[in-house]
Amino acid sequence: MLKPSLQLKLGQTLTMTPQLQQAIQLLQLPILDLNAKIQDALEENIMLEMEDLPDVPQTSPETTAEIETIKAEDSWYERSSQRIQDGGWNGEGRPSSEFADESGQSLREHLLWQLEMENFTPRQFLIGEALIDAINDDGYLTVELDEIAAIIEPETVVTSAEIDETLRKVQRLDPIGIGARSLSECIILQLRQLDPATAGLQSAIDVACAHLDLVADREYGELRRCLRTSEDELHAALALIKSCHPKPGQAVSPAAPEYVIPDVFVRKVDERWQVEISPTGVPRLSVNQQYAKILRGSGDHSALRAQLQEARWLIRSLEIRNETLTKVATSIVSRQTAFLEHGDEAMKPMVLRDIAEEIGMHESTISRVTTNKYMHTPRGVFEFKYFFSSHLSSADGEEQSSTSVRAKIRKLIGTEDPAKPLSDSSIASLLADDGIKVARRTVAKYREAMNIVSSSERRQCTDN
Repeated sequence: MLKPSLQLKLGQTLTMTPQLQQAIQLLQLPILDLNAKIQDALEENIMLEMEDLPDVPQTSPETTAEIETIKAEDSWYERSSQRIQDGGWNGEGRPSSEFADESGQSLREHLLWQLEMENFTPRQFLIGEALIDAINDDGYLTVELDEIAAIIEPETVVTSAEIDETLRKVQRLDPIGIGARSLSECIILQLRQLDPATAGLQSAIDVACAHLDLVADREYGELRRCLRTSEDELHAALALIKSCHPKPGQAVSPAAPEYVIPDVFVRKVDERWQVEISPTGVPRLSVNQQYAKILRGSGDHSALRAQLQEARWLIRSLEIRNETLTKVATSIVSRQTAFLEHGDEAMKPMVLRDIAEEIGMHESTISRVTTNKYMHTPRGVFEFKYFFSSHLSSADGEEQSSTSVRAKIRKLIGTEDPAKPLSDSSIASLLADDGIKVARRTVAKYREAMNIVSSSERRQCTDN
């Protein structure tokens, strides 16, 4: 028969107090979300007051421009993505001055409406619906044409010739360039809407067919040699190319702009790099002293006392957030001083554990701090996570970061002989000569991540 008994056990458990839960939650919020949460607290808690107003909506043009650069890539494709208002063509040989559609209509709805209005046969309408369903928000066809046939097949059997003909009709819908299968085809579709007598048109089409990589790299001398054309002709062709919209779908349903506010600013003062919490974006909070006086010496007002405790917790949680951000940012800057001085090639390898061990925090905490947090530096605005990269060994025992290796690969390709572009194996050998051990497949992975085509595709120019 079982008898009741008492047992004493020793153990450790982590108790998540409400204050700790709140501090962790605030730590992982980006500034805009944090500011919204603070505004809610100000409205709900009478014991809180704001010492100064945040400056979130009034982001200066200079700061906005620097923030935009963090999201931009080096390719012309991305640099042209904002040409919505002044970049399209109206089909009559004149630049279109129309603004992006703000009706709220999706790209799919816009295309289906035209499908009903245009002269499509019933079979073409069926094919056209399937094609439109396969067009992404940027306006590109994302599936192979034989897949379109497979999608339609349960309803009716269509031929590849019918699909090709319908696709050509869909590609004549608004916005021009819709339904393209590549950036090259997208630009060519837009160029072919122009008057054939337009100056530089044929050269522009030739560029779009095979030389967009040279446009992205601004290799205009090499481009002129490839085309065997005059400087004026090349200038006219480039003007036409750059006036085209690389993402025509966004002219109908443009993506909402994303804004970030730097959490910290990094400046060099007296030859030393210093980190400061951003003075804008998050208001400074304090306890309303008038209401606090009412509670002194009184046992009543339990609701106000609860709000006073919550206010103090929030204020302390914000202080903890700022202290942690400063510690993490300072540790990052101390390890990446070479990057701030010299750029990507000087980036040091660094993982979350390195920062966690230095400042005495858990890796999960560092992960929260580095997500959606931005650092304003003289080189631009970067997410904290940008400074972290894996380790690669070198011959002298000094480790290289994957970011610096990417920068070296980009530099090697940028200075290669266009007639004899470097293969991935050749790049790996050159890096090995520089003391960096990296496999050919790793070079290929890094090259593809930077949207750089293979050596055979880079050789296209000299083959024409």
